[in-house]
Amino acid sequence: MIDVIIRAKEEIKRADHLIFVSLKYTRTVDVIKSIIERLINTYDVVVTGILEKAEEEMKIFEVPKVPKQRVEEVLKLYPDDTMKDYLQFLLFLKKLDKAEYTCSCEYRKHVHMTATFPKGEAVQVNMDDLKEYFIKTKEFIVYIENLHVIPGDEDK
Repeated sequence: MIDVIIRAKEEIKRADHLIFVSLKYTRTVDVIKSIIERLINTYDVVVTGILEKAEEEMKIFEVPKVPKQRVEEVLKLYPDDTMKDYLQFLLFLKKLDKAEYTCSCEYRKHVHMTATFPKGEAVQVNMDDLKEYFIKTKEFIVYIENLHVIPGDEDK
């Protein structure tokens, strides 16, 4: 439990490497998918950590198994707009990860993935979008650290 923030920062470091090294030289949609998965993992580590702490403090009965229920439970515990925005972004990333996708311009500067959602809407993800997603995920970690919801580096 104590190392939740540390684990989240490790995941974000892996995403950082994928964005600024792997994607720079490889330029494939597989790397884009890996980056999205790392960002999701970062959020999942933090959300699970929040819920485990809430369970220890008897604020909730148990940590839900289903990811969407975890998000809803965290929103019940912390109903502010900022948390809601971050968790909606997490749900967007999960939706993006599960969507059917096509590759464009692989091995070129403007590589991008076009994800098609079940309702027919399409989202194009390029290198600039991934950097924005990365920054938003880093901001989420800082936000959680500032809330003092779960123990961070200061405990070590």
